[in-house]
Amino acid sequence: MSNLIEPLASKIRPKKITEYIGQEHLVGEGKPLSQAIKNKHIFSFVLWGPPGTGKTTIARIYSDAIDADFYELSAVSAGKDDIRSIIKNTEETTKPVVLFLDEIHRFNKAQQDYLLPFVERGKLTLIGATTENPSFEIIAPLLSRLRVFVLKELSPEEIEKIITRATKVLKLKIDKEAKEWLANFANGDARQAIGLIESTASLYGQLTIENFKTALQSRFLRFDKQGEEHYNTISAFIKSMRASNPDAALYYLARLVDSGEDPLFIARRMVIFASEDVAAVFQACQQIGYPECQENLAAGTVYLAKSPKDRRAYDAYMAALSDVKQFGNLPIPLNLRNAPTRLMKKLGYGKDYEMYSKESLLPDQLKNKKYLK
Repeated sequence: MSNLIEPLASKIRPKKITEYIGQEHLVGEGKPLSQAIKNKHIFSFVLWGPPGTGKTTIARIYSDAIDADFYELSAVSAGKDDIRSIIKNTEETTKPVVLFLDEIHRFNKAQQDYLLPFVERGKLTLIGATTENPSFEIIAPLLSRLRVFVLKELSPEEIEKIITRATKVLKLKIDKEAKEWLANFANGDARQAIGLIESTASLYGQLTIENFKTALQSRFLRFDKQGEEHYNTISAFIKSMRASNPDAALYYLARLVDSGEDPLFIARRMVIFASEDVAAVFQACQQIGYPECQENLAAGTVYLAKSPKDRRAYDAYMAALSDVKQFGNLPIPLNLRNAPTRLMKKLGYGKDYEMYSKESLLPDQLKNKKYLK
């Protein structure tokens, strides 16, 4: 007999789409995935979204709905031999065969090329899951045969529903304050909440804020320095400065710093942005030298001497940093994001961006927040 204990995430995983929490734009009544499941429509697709937003659960529910043989692989460890073995099994079944490939962006070009003909011929129904932009990570021939569904971060209210489900299974109580704290801590990631509930319950048997904090090892922002969130954040930072919006600029600066971004990277972008001001003095001194550059030094000196001097910028930054630590990386408004690919443009990235906008530019949850008093 196995001694393995079923993880809490597995115990509370919904089996039907009606039990699923979140992603109403995809699984709500009449929405694309709920219709596909209802009509048993067989097709390959990609689920693109942050961690802990229900990608694996959707794949399992869809596979059950179409009565398919379900195979789950992680692209981190899987290879061509694993695909070959699954293809061999398709010859012995009349059922549809669903391959759920988690972290599909980890498959290299050769591995994706190998998958392509089986998806083309319908030998495999492929469901890919990724936290990275498919435009950059999936080869064009394969991506053209997949429908892309974008998952959103779960809201605190949705996380609270998942917390309630988890505590009922564990038969533990949690008060309103602790539930709200955990929902905010989770930062849109259900796995964060479920994992902390599970570890706290096993260690202390009671779900309180103090016990959560003690059980917690560390909290970090999702921030891959080669990934989309990195470029979204620096884009929002620059655009907020361009719009002369210090509140939004300080907020995005705090996100960059708190995620561990290289300060020189931030400073370089600021120098580029400030090329017509103080940076121009430095450049002039490098390229021209004395005696001509003394005029540039004089201009820079006057600029700095006349600039306001107080602690407001520091205090405003610390207030912004406090919100970053409390709320994590809230979704950056679409109009502030870069849109280098057709897919991203289609999803609304960069749409309606105005260079000198007077709008808040902060994430919706912090809209109109003022840091600089």
